[in-house]
Amino acid sequence: MLGTIGILTGGGDAPGLNAVIRAVVKTATCEHGMRVIGVEDGFEGLLGATRTRLLSPSDVRGLLPRGGTILGTRNRGNFVERIEDGVKREVESVYQEAISNMKVLGIDALVALGGEGTLTIANEFHKRGVCVIGVPKTIDNDLACTELTFGFVTALDIATEALDRLHTTAESHDRVMILEVMGRHAGWIALHSGIAGGADVILIPEIPFSLEAVAEKIRARDLTGSNFSIIVVAEGAVEIGHDLVYQDKGDVHHAPRLGGIGHHLQHDLEDLTGRETRCVVLGHLQRGGRPNAFDRMLATNYGTYAVRAVAQGESGVMVALQAGDVVTVPLTEAIKGIKTVPPNGQLVRTARDTGISFGAPDEASYHKPQ
Repeated sequence: MLGTIGILTGGGDAPGLNAVIRAVVKTATCEHGMRVIGVEDGFEGLLGATRTRLLSPSDVRGLLPRGGTILGTRNRGNFVERIEDGVKREVESVYQEAISNMKVLGIDALVALGGEGTLTIANEFHKRGVCVIGVPKTIDNDLACTELTFGFVTALDIATEALDRLHTTAESHDRVMILEVMGRHAGWIALHSGIAGGADVILIPEIPFSLEAVAEKIRARDLTGSNFSIIVVAEGAVEIGHDLVYQDKGDVHHAPRLGGIGHHLQHDLEDLTGRETRCVVLGHLQRGGRPNAFDRMLATNYGTYAVRAVAQGESGVMVALQAGDVVTVPLTEAIKGIKTVPPNGQLVRTARDTGISFGAPDEASYHKPQ
Protein backbone atom coordinates (compact mmCIF):
# COMPACT_ATOMS: atom_id res chain seq x y z
CA MET A 1 0.00 0.00 0.00
CA LEU A 2 1.21 3.50 -0.85
CA GLY A 3 2.14 5.34 2.32
CA THR A 4 3.42 8.80 1.36
CA ILE A 5 2.07 11.35 -1.11
CA GLY A 6 4.16 14.23 -2.40
CA ILE A 7 2.28 17.34 -3.46
CA LEU A 8 3.53 20.31 -5.48
CA THR A 9 2.18 23.38 -7.26
CA GLY A 10 3.52 24.44 -10.65
CA GLY A 11 3.02 27.29 -13.12
CA GLY A 12 1.31 30.56 -12.33
CA ASP A 13 -0.58 30.93 -9.08
CA ALA A 14 -4.38 30.71 -9.05
CA PRO A 15 -7.06 31.08 -6.39
CA GLY A 16 -7.70 27.67 -4.82
CA LEU A 17 -4.21 26.17 -4.72
CA ASN A 18 -4.12 26.17 -0.92
CA ALA A 19 -7.63 24.71 -0.80
CA VAL A 20 -6.42 21.71 -2.82
CA ILE A 21 -3.37 21.29 -0.59
CA ARG A 22 -5.64 21.35 2.47
CA ALA A 23 -8.00 18.77 0.99
CA VAL A 24 -5.17 16.42 0.02
CA VAL A 25 -3.57 16.61 3.47
CA LYS A 26 -6.80 16.14 5.41
CA THR A 27 -8.05 13.29 3.20
CA ALA A 28 -4.74 11.46 3.01
CA THR A 29 -3.92 11.63 6.72
CA CYS A 30 -7.35 11.38 8.29
CA GLU A 31 -9.09 8.97 5.90
CA HIS A 32 -6.27 6.85 4.48
CA GLY A 33 -3.51 6.98 7.10
CA MET A 34 -0.98 8.34 4.63
CA ARG A 35 1.75 10.92 5.09
CA VAL A 36 1.89 14.02 2.89
CA ILE A 37 5.14 15.74 1.97
CA GLY A 38 4.91 19.21 0.45
CA VAL A 39 7.44 19.88 -2.31
CA GLU A 40 8.40 23.54 -2.50
CA ASP A 41 8.83 25.59 -5.70
CA GLY A 42 7.24 23.07 -8.01
CA PHE A 43 9.28 20.21 -9.46
CA GLU A 44 12.45 22.20 -8.71
CA GLY A 45 12.04 21.24 -5.05
CA LEU A 46 12.92 17.65 -5.97
CA LEU A 47 16.40 18.56 -7.21
CA GLY A 48 19.72 19.04 -5.43
CA ALA A 49 19.27 19.74 -1.73
CA THR A 50 15.56 19.00 -1.87
CA ARG A 51 13.11 21.52 -0.45
CA THR A 52 10.28 19.64 1.20
CA ARG A 53 8.28 19.59 4.43
CA LEU A 54 5.94 17.16 6.11
CA LEU A 55 2.37 18.46 6.16
CA SER A 56 -0.11 17.59 8.89
CA PRO A 57 -3.74 18.70 9.34
CA SER A 58 -2.55 21.42 11.74
CA ASP A 59 -0.25 22.80 9.00
CA VAL A 60 -3.18 23.39 6.65
CA ARG A 61 -5.53 24.91 9.20
CA GLY A 62 -7.00 28.16 7.86
CA LEU A 63 -5.84 27.54 4.28
CA LEU A 64 -9.27 27.18 2.67
CA PRO A 65 -9.82 30.92 1.99
CA ARG A 66 -6.16 31.83 1.56
CA GLY A 67 -4.83 32.83 -1.87
CA GLY A 68 -1.49 31.84 -3.37
CA THR A 69 0.31 28.63 -2.43
CA ILE A 70 2.16 27.84 0.79
CA LEU A 71 4.50 25.61 -1.22
CA GLY A 72 5.64 28.23 -3.73
CA THR A 73 5.57 27.71 -7.48
CA ARG A 74 7.69 28.17 -10.60
CA ASN A 75 6.73 28.85 -14.22
CA ARG A 76 9.80 27.35 -15.88
CA GLY A 77 12.73 25.31 -14.71
CA ASN A 78 15.21 22.54 -15.30
CA PHE A 79 12.63 20.05 -16.58
CA VAL A 80 12.00 21.95 -19.83
CA GLU A 81 14.11 21.11 -22.88
CA ARG A 82 15.57 24.21 -24.52
CA ILE A 83 18.46 25.41 -26.65
CA GLU A 84 21.26 27.15 -24.75
CA ASP A 85 24.23 28.57 -26.66
CA GLY A 86 23.21 26.54 -29.67
CA VAL A 87 23.17 23.28 -27.75
CA LYS A 88 20.04 21.30 -26.87
CA ARG A 89 19.77 20.92 -23.12
CA GLU A 90 18.89 17.32 -22.25
CA VAL A 91 16.60 16.69 -19.31
CA GLU A 92 16.73 12.92 -18.74
CA SER A 93 19.34 13.26 -16.00
CA VAL A 94 17.14 15.89 -14.34
CA TYR A 95 14.18 13.51 -14.19
CA GLN A 96 16.35 10.68 -12.88
CA GLU A 97 17.77 12.93 -10.15
CA ALA A 98 14.26 13.92 -9.07
CA ILE A 99 13.03 10.32 -9.07
CA SER A 100 16.06 9.21 -7.05
CA ASN A 101 15.39 11.96 -4.51
CA MET A 102 11.75 10.93 -4.29
CA LYS A 103 12.86 7.44 -3.32
CA VAL A 104 15.16 8.84 -0.64
CA LEU A 105 12.30 10.96 0.69
CA GLY A 106 10.00 7.95 0.67
CA ILE A 107 7.48 9.55 -1.70
CA ASP A 108 5.33 6.83 -3.28
CA ALA A 109 3.00 9.02 -5.35
CA LEU A 110 2.99 12.58 -6.62
CA VAL A 111 0.00 14.94 -6.83
CA ALA A 112 0.82 17.79 -9.22
CA LEU A 113 -1.33 20.93 -9.33
CA GLY A 114 -0.94 22.91 -12.53
CA GLY A 115 -1.83 23.72 -16.09
CA GLU A 116 -0.69 22.24 -19.38
CA GLY A 117 3.02 22.78 -18.78
CA THR A 118 3.03 21.33 -15.27
CA LEU A 119 0.90 18.36 -16.30
CA THR A 120 3.14 17.67 -19.30
CA ILE A 121 6.08 17.33 -16.90
CA ALA A 122 3.92 15.20 -14.58
CA ASN A 123 3.19 12.87 -17.48
CA GLU A 124 6.92 12.49 -18.08
CA PHE A 125 7.29 11.29 -14.49
CA HIS A 126 4.45 8.82 -15.09
CA LYS A 127 6.22 7.47 -18.20
CA ARG A 128 9.25 6.83 -16.00
CA GLY A 129 7.28 4.71 -13.57
CA VAL A 130 6.21 7.30 -10.97
CA CYS A 131 2.63 7.19 -9.65
CA VAL A 132 1.27 10.63 -10.64
CA ILE A 133 -2.12 12.32 -10.31
CA GLY A 134 -2.72 15.71 -11.91
CA VAL A 135 -5.07 18.42 -10.65
CA PRO A 136 -6.19 21.02 -13.25
CA LYS A 137 -5.25 24.58 -12.32
CA THR A 138 -5.42 27.61 -14.57
CA ILE A 139 -7.48 30.77 -14.49
CA ASP A 140 -7.63 30.58 -18.32
CA ASN A 141 -9.87 27.46 -18.11
CA ASP A 142 -8.15 26.12 -21.23
CA LEU A 143 -7.25 22.58 -20.14
CA ALA A 144 -8.84 19.83 -22.20
CA CYS A 145 -11.08 17.09 -20.75
CA THR A 146 -12.47 19.17 -17.88
CA GLU A 147 -15.37 21.59 -17.87
CA LEU A 148 -13.72 23.82 -15.28
CA THR A 149 -10.29 24.40 -13.80
CA PHE A 150 -10.15 25.80 -10.29
CA GLY A 151 -9.30 29.50 -10.17
CA PHE A 152 -11.27 30.36 -13.29
CA VAL A 153 -14.53 31.35 -11.61
CA THR A 154 -12.75 33.60 -9.11
CA ALA A 155 -10.86 35.29 -11.96
CA LEU A 156 -14.18 35.69 -13.75
CA ASP A 157 -15.68 37.39 -10.70
CA ILE A 158 -12.75 39.83 -10.56
CA ALA A 159 -12.99 40.67 -14.27
CA THR A 160 -16.76 41.13 -14.06
CA GLU A 161 -16.46 43.45 -11.06
CA ALA A 162 -13.88 45.49 -12.98
CA LEU A 163 -16.32 45.84 -15.89
CA ASP A 164 -19.09 46.91 -13.50
CA ARG A 165 -16.83 49.64 -12.15
CA LEU A 166 -15.69 50.75 -15.60
CA HIS A 167 -19.30 51.12 -16.73
CA THR A 168 -19.96 53.93 -14.28
CA THR A 169 -16.88 55.95 -15.19
CA ALA A 170 -17.35 55.33 -18.93
CA GLU A 171 -20.94 56.54 -18.80
CA SER A 172 -20.07 59.54 -16.63
CA HIS A 173 -17.36 60.76 -19.02
CA ASP A 174 -18.74 59.54 -22.39
CA ARG A 175 -15.64 57.40 -22.88
CA VAL A 176 -14.67 54.18 -24.54
CA MET A 177 -13.22 51.94 -21.82
CA ILE A 178 -11.07 48.91 -22.65
CA LEU A 179 -10.38 46.12 -20.15
CA GLU A 180 -7.50 43.77 -21.01
CA VAL A 181 -7.77 40.37 -19.31
CA MET A 182 -5.68 37.21 -19.35
CA GLY A 183 -6.16 34.54 -21.99
CA ARG A 184 -3.16 33.63 -24.13
CA HIS A 185 -4.73 31.08 -26.44
CA ALA A 186 -8.32 30.94 -25.20
CA GLY A 187 -10.80 33.71 -24.53
CA TRP A 188 -12.87 32.14 -21.76
CA ILE A 189 -12.33 34.95 -19.23
CA ALA A 190 -13.05 37.67 -21.78
CA LEU A 191 -16.13 35.86 -23.10
CA HIS A 192 -17.70 35.04 -19.74
CA SER A 193 -16.92 38.37 -18.12
CA GLY A 194 -17.98 40.26 -21.22
CA ILE A 195 -21.41 38.66 -21.11
CA ALA A 196 -21.74 38.94 -17.33
CA GLY A 197 -20.42 42.51 -17.28
CA GLY A 198 -22.47 43.83 -20.18
CA ALA A 199 -19.60 44.60 -22.56
CA ASP A 200 -20.35 46.01 -26.01
CA VAL A 201 -17.36 44.38 -27.69
CA ILE A 202 -15.53 41.15 -26.79
CA LEU A 203 -12.23 40.36 -28.51
CA ILE A 204 -10.83 36.84 -28.14
CA PRO A 205 -8.00 34.82 -29.76
CA GLU A 206 -10.46 32.47 -31.48
CA ILE A 207 -12.08 35.25 -33.57
CA PRO A 208 -9.51 37.55 -35.25
CA PHE A 209 -10.88 41.07 -35.29
CA SER A 210 -11.05 44.00 -37.66
CA LEU A 211 -10.27 47.38 -36.10
CA GLU A 212 -12.81 49.00 -38.43
CA ALA A 213 -15.53 46.58 -37.25
CA VAL A 214 -14.82 47.53 -33.63
CA ALA A 215 -14.91 51.23 -34.53
CA GLU A 216 -18.20 50.70 -36.37
CA LYS A 217 -19.76 49.23 -33.22
CA ILE A 218 -18.72 52.34 -31.27
CA ARG A 219 -20.16 54.63 -33.95
CA ALA A 220 -23.41 52.64 -34.02
CA ARG A 221 -23.80 53.07 -30.27
CA ASP A 222 -23.22 56.80 -30.60
CA LEU A 223 -26.04 57.00 -33.17
CA THR A 224 -28.46 55.34 -30.75
CA GLY A 225 -27.61 57.77 -27.97
CA SER A 226 -25.24 55.52 -26.04
CA ASN A 227 -22.26 57.82 -25.76
CA PHE A 228 -19.95 55.28 -24.11
CA SER A 229 -18.72 51.80 -24.95
CA ILE A 230 -17.13 48.95 -23.01
CA ILE A 231 -14.60 46.62 -24.64
CA VAL A 232 -13.07 43.54 -23.02
CA VAL A 233 -10.07 42.05 -24.82
CA ALA A 234 -8.09 38.89 -24.10
CA GLU A 235 -4.32 39.39 -24.10
CA GLY A 236 -4.03 36.87 -26.96
CA ALA A 237 -6.58 38.55 -29.25
CA VAL A 238 -5.19 39.29 -32.71
CA GLU A 239 -6.10 41.96 -35.22
CA ILE A 240 -6.41 40.56 -38.74
CA GLY A 241 -3.14 40.99 -40.62
CA HIS A 242 -1.15 41.68 -37.45
CA ASP A 243 0.93 39.68 -34.99
CA LEU A 244 0.32 39.00 -31.31
CA VAL A 245 1.28 41.88 -29.02
CA TYR A 246 4.00 41.04 -26.47
CA GLN A 247 5.21 42.98 -23.47
CA ASP A 248 8.24 40.66 -23.29
CA LYS A 249 9.39 38.36 -26.12
CA GLY A 250 11.28 36.13 -23.64
CA ASP A 251 14.59 34.29 -23.93
CA VAL A 252 16.10 30.90 -23.06
CA HIS A 253 15.44 31.54 -19.38
CA HIS A 254 12.05 33.27 -19.52
CA ALA A 255 8.87 32.48 -21.43
CA PRO A 256 7.38 35.18 -23.69
CA ARG A 257 4.72 37.33 -22.01
CA LEU A 258 1.74 38.60 -23.92
CA GLY A 259 0.31 42.00 -23.09
CA GLY A 260 -0.33 45.42 -24.56
CA ILE A 261 -3.16 44.72 -26.99
CA GLY A 262 -5.44 46.94 -24.89
CA HIS A 263 -3.21 50.01 -25.20
CA HIS A 264 -2.69 49.26 -28.89
CA LEU A 265 -6.47 49.33 -29.32
CA GLN A 266 -6.79 52.50 -27.26
CA HIS A 267 -4.57 54.56 -29.55
CA ASP A 268 -5.93 53.15 -32.82
CA LEU A 269 -9.58 53.54 -31.80
CA GLU A 270 -9.03 57.13 -30.71
CA ASP A 271 -7.60 57.87 -34.16
CA LEU A 272 -10.46 56.07 -35.94
CA THR A 273 -13.40 57.32 -33.90
CA GLY A 274 -12.21 60.56 -32.34
CA ARG A 275 -13.58 59.29 -29.04
CA GLU A 276 -11.70 59.61 -25.76
CA THR A 277 -10.53 56.10 -24.92
CA ARG A 278 -8.93 54.60 -21.83
CA CYS A 279 -7.42 51.17 -21.14
CA VAL A 280 -7.15 49.20 -17.91
CA VAL A 281 -4.97 46.08 -17.77
CA LEU A 282 -6.25 43.77 -15.06
CA GLY A 283 -3.08 41.66 -15.04
CA HIS A 284 -2.14 39.69 -11.95
CA LEU A 285 -5.15 40.94 -10.00
CA GLN A 286 -6.99 38.09 -11.72
CA ARG A 287 -4.66 35.49 -10.20
CA GLY A 288 -4.21 36.77 -6.66
CA GLY A 289 -6.36 36.89 -3.57
CA ARG A 290 -8.99 34.72 -1.95
CA PRO A 291 -10.80 32.05 -3.96
CA ASN A 292 -14.56 32.48 -4.11
CA ALA A 293 -16.94 29.91 -2.62
CA PHE A 294 -17.24 27.94 -5.87
CA ASP A 295 -13.48 27.57 -6.36
CA ARG A 296 -13.03 26.54 -2.72
CA MET A 297 -15.60 23.81 -3.24
CA LEU A 298 -14.17 22.71 -6.60
CA ALA A 299 -10.60 22.70 -5.29
CA THR A 300 -11.67 20.63 -2.28
CA ASN A 301 -13.46 18.16 -4.54
CA TYR A 302 -10.39 17.84 -6.76
CA GLY A 303 -8.04 17.37 -3.80
CA THR A 304 -10.07 14.64 -2.13
CA TYR A 305 -10.60 12.82 -5.41
CA ALA A 306 -6.88 12.95 -6.20
CA VAL A 307 -6.12 11.12 -2.94
CA ARG A 308 -8.85 8.59 -3.68
CA ALA A 309 -7.27 7.97 -7.10
CA VAL A 310 -3.88 7.34 -5.43
CA ALA A 311 -5.48 4.95 -2.91
CA GLN A 312 -7.16 3.04 -5.75
CA GLY A 313 -3.88 2.58 -7.59
CA GLU A 314 -4.49 4.98 -10.47
CA SER A 315 -1.61 6.80 -12.14
CA GLY A 316 -1.04 8.98 -15.16
CA VAL A 317 -4.44 10.58 -14.79
CA MET A 318 -5.89 14.02 -14.08
CA VAL A 319 -8.98 14.67 -11.98
CA ALA A 320 -11.62 16.50 -14.00
CA LEU A 321 -15.14 17.86 -13.86
CA GLN A 322 -17.46 16.28 -16.40
CA ALA A 323 -21.26 16.57 -16.40
CA GLY A 324 -21.16 17.76 -12.80
CA ASP A 325 -19.13 14.80 -11.50
CA VAL A 326 -15.43 14.53 -10.66
CA VAL A 327 -13.75 11.79 -12.68
CA THR A 328 -10.23 10.88 -13.82
CA VAL A 329 -9.00 11.18 -17.40
CA PRO A 330 -5.64 10.16 -18.92
CA LEU A 331 -2.99 12.87 -18.65
CA THR A 332 -2.15 12.22 -22.30
CA GLU A 333 -5.65 13.35 -23.27
CA ALA A 334 -5.63 16.35 -20.91
CA ILE A 335 -2.42 17.77 -22.38
CA LYS A 336 -3.12 16.88 -26.00
CA GLY A 337 -4.40 20.35 -26.88
CA ILE A 338 -5.79 23.61 -25.57
CA LYS A 339 -9.54 23.92 -24.93
CA THR A 340 -10.56 26.98 -26.92
CA VAL A 341 -13.81 28.89 -27.32
CA PRO A 342 -15.90 27.49 -30.21
CA PRO A 343 -16.40 30.51 -32.52
CA ASN A 344 -19.92 29.33 -33.34
CA GLY A 345 -20.71 27.92 -29.89
CA GLN A 346 -23.64 28.74 -27.65
CA LEU A 347 -21.89 31.41 -25.57
CA VAL A 348 -20.73 33.31 -28.65
CA ARG A 349 -24.25 33.10 -30.09
CA THR A 350 -25.69 34.31 -26.76
CA ALA A 351 -23.33 37.29 -26.78
CA ARG A 352 -24.25 38.22 -30.34
CA ASP A 353 -27.96 37.76 -29.64
CA THR A 354 -27.64 40.41 -26.92
CA GLY A 355 -25.92 42.84 -29.27
CA ILE A 356 -22.29 42.20 -28.39
CA SER A 357 -19.79 42.49 -31.24
CA PHE A 358 -16.69 40.31 -31.66
CA GLY A 359 -15.15 42.68 -34.19
CA ALA A 360 -15.25 40.12 -37.00
CA PRO A 361 -15.11 41.54 -40.55
CA ASP A 362 -18.56 40.06 -41.20
CA GLU A 363 -19.89 41.03 -37.77
CA ALA A 364 -22.86 42.91 -39.23
CA SER A 365 -24.23 39.67 -40.69
CA TYR A 366 -24.80 38.33 -37.16
CA HIS A 367 -26.94 41.26 -36.08
CA LYS A 368 -30.23 42.67 -37.31
CA PRO A 369 -30.17 46.37 -38.26
CA GLN A 370 -31.27 48.59 -35.38
